[in-house]
Amino acid sequence: MEKVLVTGATGFIASHLILQLLDKGYEVRGTARSTEKAGRLNKILSDYAGKPVSIDIVAADLSSDDGWAEAVKGASYVQHVASPFPTDAPKSADELIIPARDGALRVLRAAKAEGVKRVVMTSSMAAIGYGWGEKRPDTLTEVHWSNADNLKDNTAYARSKTIAEKAAWDYVTGEGAGLELSVINPVAVLGPAMSKDVSSSLQLVSQPLEGKLPAFPKLSFGIIDVRDVARAHIEAMLRPEANGERFICAGDLLWMEEMGEVLRKAFPDRKIPKGTLPNWVVRLFAMANPPLKQTLPELGKKRAYSNEKLKTVLGIDPIPADEAIRASAESLIKVGAV
Repeated sequence: MEKVLVTGATGFIASHLILQLLDKGYEVRGTARSTEKAGRLNKILSDYAGKPVSIDIVAADLSSDDGWAEAVKGASYVQHVASPFPTDAPKSADELIIPARDGALRVLRAAKAEGVKRVVMTSSMAAIGYGWGEKRPDTLTEVHWSNADNLKDNTAYARSKTIAEKAAWDYVTGEGAGLELSVINPVAVLGPAMSKDVSSSLQLVSQPLEGKLPAFPKLSFGIIDVRDVARAHIEAMLRPEANGERFICAGDLLWMEEMGEVLRKAFPDRKIPKGTLPNWVVRLFAMANPPLKQTLPELGKKRAYSNEKLKTVLGIDPIPADEAIRASAESLIKVGAV
């Protein structure tokens, strides 16, 4: 039984990835900032899976070398999912950039030293679609990179994902030559929540369900179901042709008002916002709504992308966006998050 290390094991994507790996017969070890999180994580996984789940957790933090050698010991593969993703915009971009970049390098160096076959790294569409200004390509593909130096068309999070991913590729083509690497670049990740500890992306559904806005910002998001993201990580881990490749993990592209329409039809008893807010009103609301503040560079923009490699190389035909939205909402209600 081959062992897979999943970093950031308590996260939204990582939790689904762990269950899919276990279903495929892999032994899974996870990392978290503290081993005290193991009990709660295993209970959440067990409750969602409907059967006992128990994985080992090693304490390892992106900002420290401690624990990583122990974490990768005996692992055939590493799924590096951990990355800082704050609800509030940080005071300094370095609060995200440094741990994301240095943490990725710590994981890669530990994997190389242990003789791991391949690392799959969770990056983001943020490493592809930002910083272009008015020169953004009509259709973004995996050959494109965000310009982290263009601060007007970037958030600290987007910059951290770009810088961390570039550092990873530089490592495996230099000092870490011989270590295989594949990268997954998801758009907004929706789908079933396992607990009240809601990921930032699920706030695209939780905020409308809670009626926190009178109408929708003029924002568009690519939607991907977390179950497809987890599957993409596994396919990228196993398929020979996935080595050295990036994969935009994305399905349908929707405006928030279109997402609201899906929610209104599915939950007619809830007061879901309707209509579109003027941009100046969104900026006003964002002063008291930190998650909304981080979306301001996106106002009025629609970033088209190709998911052809996801389909042809990894063999994944994404779950429709409306299904992912409904699954998000139903789970959020079930776990009492909204």
